[in-house]
Amino acid sequence: MPLSEPEVPRVPLHRRQITMDGYHRTDGLFDIEAHLVDTKSYPFDNMDRGTLQPGDQLHGMWVRMTVDEAMVIRACEAVSDFTPYAICPKAAEGMSRLAGVTIGPGFNRAVKDRVGGVLGCTHLREVMAQMATVAYQTIAPWKWRRDRAKREAAIAAGDVTEAPPPRRLPIGSCYAYAEDSPVVRRHREGGGAE
Repeated sequence: MPLSEPEVPRVPLHRRQITMDGYHRTDGLFDIEAHLVDTKSYPFDNMDRGTLQPGDQLHGMWVRMTVDEAMVIRACEAVSDFTPYAICPKAAEGMSRLAGVTIGPGFNRAVKDRVGGVLGCTHLREVMAQMATVAYQTIAPWKWRRDRAKREAAIAAGDVTEAPPPRRLPIGSCYAYAEDSPVVRRHREGGGAE
């Protein structure tokens, strides 16, 4: 369902598109990739690039973080194909300092400490919070399905007789996962799915 129709006429000025994908690698690690593009709907002058036309990329940036099952960043790289200033692509090199950071409580602070302010790029840094969410969305269901399949195979082979442990829910993290929500109740009763 789309948003309601705007009440007054309007003119588009700026568009930011962010695409993110999560991958399972053959070595057991996971790659989370983001592509950020900013464009304007009008021509404007830029100190380093001259006149940018409508639709020209003001920002065109890529980030890949490689994460393990424990949600520890093993490597992070970034590339800035389009930036407003000629020196900006150099800031992408600093993203490698995120190796070793764990995605979890304190993640945004750790990102800010390692690549915040003049140590990095605002746009690359900001996309990391969304990439952390994509990492959870990629890895947690994968682990849950893998562990369930292992358990079911062990039960079928007669090695284990009890049912697999229930999926751990992020209680309190959003409206649907409120302690007293019908979604949580259904999961607890065994009817929950991914």
